[in-house]
Amino acid sequence: MTKPSSEKRNLYSDKIKPYREVIDSLLKKEEELLKIIKGKAEGTALLYLDLADYMISLASYYIVLSSVSEFLLKVRNDDALNGGRKSISKALVYLETVVSPLIDAAFSEYKEHLDEIVSVDAQKRYTIIRKIWLAMQLLQNAFGQETKWRWAFVELEGRYAAVAKNIMDLKMAVANTDPRSPDYEPTMRHLMLMKKLLSRAASRYRDKYELSSYNIDDFRMGLQFLDSLKRIHIILGEKNDVELVRKKAEAWKAKMEKDLEKQGGVTAKVVEHG
Repeated sequence: MTKPSSEKRNLYSDKIKPYREVIDSLLKKEEELLKIIKGKAEGTALLYLDLADYMISLASYYIVLSSVSEFLLKVRNDDALNGGRKSISKALVYLETVVSPLIDAAFSEYKEHLDEIVSVDAQKRYTIIRKIWLAMQLLQNAFGQETKWRWAFVELEGRYAAVAKNIMDLKMAVANTDPRSPDYEPTMRHLMLMKKLLSRAASRYRDKYELSSYNIDDFRMGLQFLDSLKRIHIILGEKNDVELVRKKAEAWKAKMEKDLEKQGGVTAKVVEHG
């Protein structure tokens, strides 16, 4: 591949200067908020939500740097894209701190976390989750299908699916599915995305198991996401969907048990002939 000329590199530097300034500003805001949080004993949940929002914006600007590089220099900026990947991961860490990273758990197990963000309305909760989804899709598209991070994104998406579920006040979910509720629209959109993410995370973990890792723990993770999806359908009274997910999970468990038997047989043969 022909290296970009000095003229094009200089043009690129000029074009990304305003984006770099925003990136530096967001990193400074993150640093300042972390100092404030460190000095507080409680009441930090809303600040962590702000941090997550900053990190999503930061990821978006890193993606822009690479887009400009591809347009002007005809080469992807992997350093910028890795900056975006790390920023999304940090956004998830900040959200996990607030709402917990639990995948399949009763609402009562993490309700106390949500008590600290009771002032955050359904629209804002959905908006932050939607923004992460868009940033993740842009980032994965920018990296391309053959990226070495392909399977790492499975874990990232799984963590994202968990916080997308946990940030919603499921105690209010059923009431807010009433069209007369002021939170009806963001709640329905959030629920639709949440169910899509849980189903996708389950399938992605199974793909990782069958196509890459061959680690049964990845299959188990996929089942956890299916169980979590089933729990959501139960809460919402979606009986047909509960039955569909239940049958799917049973089929997956049967497959996993067969694979475990095969792996056990292989292990036994290795020991026998060792």
